[in-house]
Amino acid sequence: MQFAEFLTEQEVEQIHAASLEILENVGILVRNENARGILTKHGSQLDSKSLIVKIPRKVIEECRKSFVPQFTFMGRDPQFDRTIPEDRPVIITGSSAPNIIDPETGEERRATSSDIANIAFLINELPGYDVFSISTLADDAPEGQFSLSRFYPALKNCLKPVRSNTPNMKDLVQVLELGAIIAGSQKAYNERPIINHHYCPVVSPLTMDVESTEAVLYLTDKGLPVIGSIVPNAGMTAPMTLLGTLTIGNAEFLALSVLMQMIRPETPLIYSVLSTVADMRTGDYTPGAIETGILQMAHSQMARFYNVPSGGYIGLTNAHTNDAQCGYETGMNTTSALLAGADMFNMGGLLSGLMAFDFAKAVIDNEIALMLKQINRGPEFNKVNLALEVIAETGPGGSYMDKMHTMEHMRTTGLMSNIATREMRGPWEEAGRPDSQKRALNAAREILSKDNPAVFSEDVDSKIRSRFEGLVDGNARWEKK
Repeated sequence: MQFAEFLTEQEVEQIHAASLEILENVGILVRNENARGILTKHGSQLDSKSLIVKIPRKVIEECRKSFVPQFTFMGRDPQFDRTIPEDRPVIITGSSAPNIIDPETGEERRATSSDIANIAFLINELPGYDVFSISTLADDAPEGQFSLSRFYPALKNCLKPVRSNTPNMKDLVQVLELGAIIAGSQKAYNERPIINHHYCPVVSPLTMDVESTEAVLYLTDKGLPVIGSIVPNAGMTAPMTLLGTLTIGNAEFLALSVLMQMIRPETPLIYSVLSTVADMRTGDYTPGAIETGILQMAHSQMARFYNVPSGGYIGLTNAHTNDAQCGYETGMNTTSALLAGADMFNMGGLLSGLMAFDFAKAVIDNEIALMLKQINRGPEFNKVNLALEVIAETGPGGSYMDKMHTMEHMRTTGLMSNIATREMRGPWEEAGRPDSQKRALNAAREILSKDNPAVFSEDVDSKIRSRFEGLVDGNARWEKK
């Protein structure tokens, strides 16, 4: 598949050179002491007063040699393992929204661990999704169990790879212990780490924080999967040009990636971004704007230059309901990114600019995900698919409806939609004029009313609950209000 590109080869190299200049002459503020020590040990210069680290271009170019071209997500069931770019597009839910649209009342409220359990079960059953990035926070988390109250219901109800973050090292250690119990031992978990960690250690512009950076250092050192996303916001934390935002974001990606390679050469990376342009009329955050897609397209081109997978939070919306804005923001940005070569899409289920999860939105996004996979598949050029024999057999003026060739291919050539309306107006009116929101919510209810095939065995669940007393129950159940 040939990818859409904005930049010439020479322009890509100029952006790389500009990024090297930024890191060598402007530097990056590194608030984490351990990170400063690693960077300086490998040839970077530290200003001990400002804590700004300047990374020479020769250091970056040397570390680039250990970049690897693949990243693998592992699930509780190996059949759901996904490697990019080979298995592109890998579709992931949006994550960490504080709120949820209650599926019964339609009102926005704080999300709980029970909501996470239901979402995990739903994502497990929707074929368009490959990875469950824990969609919400858990307002009912007991004291000292904030992250456990998210990861436990997620892992308990989903066989696919699970991904999220932790706010501090104490929570990270708890989550890793949970993973080891599920795997059966620490050794087994290290061989198949089913938890994929995600952080934003670089705070634009050009600053590494303390806690997230420490988590990345820890996980990288242990050889466990971790992704760092870069999130410049043009007009606020990045220059108010697309090219300037692309360049500073690229420099931030290089700074983080080089640090990881210094710790453990050949650590798998994803060039993961959420680069945006602020609405300067109000200062509002606009991840649904088309510029997010444009920037993702350009970042993906830079990722190919570095020979690493790419993607990020693409396909989000600022809409507060599943309306036309919601559809065109998600659809246009994800399609643009796919055609430009992005491999990973954090796109599913969130409304209001990452603030609220909606069950219907997740089901609609599942259908969009399947469409993206269909685009990626394309016409599958080969001699058999040219269909010359059946064309000759049918001849001019004939019909293909009764041909065995049609029967053999009808379920694979066209995507069989579940949410999009395709019937004539009459049957649609007789059915009560259901819109996509109603169809999607009914589909979610149907899934969540069934038995969950992903739940832990009693033995595993007992070990987890005996280790972490007072843990939320983590069970998926559809409760009508």
